[in-house]
Amino acid sequence: MAETWRYRGQEISGEQIAFLREFIRAHPTSSRWKLSRQLCEVLDWKQANGALRDVVCRGLLLMLERAGEIELPPVRRLIRGQRRTGRPRPEAVLMDTAPLATTLKALGLIDTVRHTADEPLFNSLMEHYHYLGYEQPVGEHLKYLVWAQGRPIACVAWSSAPRHIGSRDRYIGWSAEARRRNIRLLAYNTRFLILPWVRVEHLASHVLGRMAARISDDWQRMYGHPVYFLETFVNPERFRGTCYRAANWVLLGKTTGRGKQSNSYVPNRSIKEVLGYPLTKRFRELLGG
Repeated sequence: MAETWRYRGQEISGEQIAFLREFIRAHPTSSRWKLSRQLCEVLDWKQANGALRDVVCRGLLLMLERAGEIELPPVRRLIRGQRRTGRPRPEAVLMDTAPLATTLKALGLIDTVRHTADEPLFNSLMEHYHYLGYEQPVGEHLKYLVWAQGRPIACVAWSSAPRHIGSRDRYIGWSAEARRRNIRLLAYNTRFLILPWVRVEHLASHVLGRMAARISDDWQRMYGHPVYFLETFVNPERFRGTCYRAANWVLLGKTTGRGKQSNSYVPNRSIKEVLGYPLTKRFRELLGG
């Protein structure tokens, strides 16, 4: 009996694997990158905003290749002197780092900067002033810059939520099937940076409150669907999460300390607190809890 494979909660049938084998044979000159995009086009595998889900597709192909079910084209290596195609680290931007002290009433706009002239500025600030640096998100994501006196003072990054967090899933109360279907309706706060020369009392919790008031509409405009629940991780070895608690976020529990690639029950990374914020009282109903 053929072994059954599952990827991101979906069962992969023998017929589907046979189709992939034939598709790969029919495109002998395609690279792995091009092959995944061609597959997405043929299968109409797209995000709500029409973008191809090629990163997810490549993950599926790699899993099946490692399992010996398909054979992908060889990885194309760079030759000496060839220009690298990898994404370069964001360069430093000349900034006014003079101390800036103001009040919440004097704050300027909070702008979404995806696909705008200010996106490189956002990336640079995260790279050079956030302790984790900049990380290019995969999948759905939004980036925000907060302004005051014509200067950027804070950056907030959001992305698709992790597929499984035990404490969050118990809080929502959804089934595995509801989670697979509706995980896209959650947003994960991956980075929050207030620039080190900025002094505005209660700025962090104020920004979180303004984010909560608008992010669902922004997500709807960018990706064609709303979000109903926000979440983040806080490393208690470094932070207390005071601004999230002040903005009425709820402590849901803690992570296990095991990454998604872990093959044991032994923690292999720091254990983090999981905090969440429902954007509507009907979040459980809307998410299938």
